[in-house]
Amino acid sequence: MALDKMEALETRVRGLVEMVQQLKRANATLQEELRAARERLVRQDELSQRWKEERAGIRIRIEKVLGEVDSLECIEESKEISLEAK
Repeated sequence: MALDKMEALETRVRGLVEMVQQLKRANATLQEELRAARERLVRQDELSQRWKEERAGIRIRIEKVLGEVDSLECIEESKEISLEAK
């Protein structure tokens, strides 16, 4: 009877040891996936920042060009007014 209980206990302990090993492997896999996800997030943040900077640069250039176009329109309007006055 005591031998049967000891064998049952051994079986349960072996099962628990296997479960712990499986959990450790699963944990290692999840840790690696988390590390990779964090690296991707850092790269995406860097890319996002570069896009924001590029967008700001483009906005400045467009505003400059629009300012130049407005200047040209003012000059043309001045010329038209001068010509009409003559």
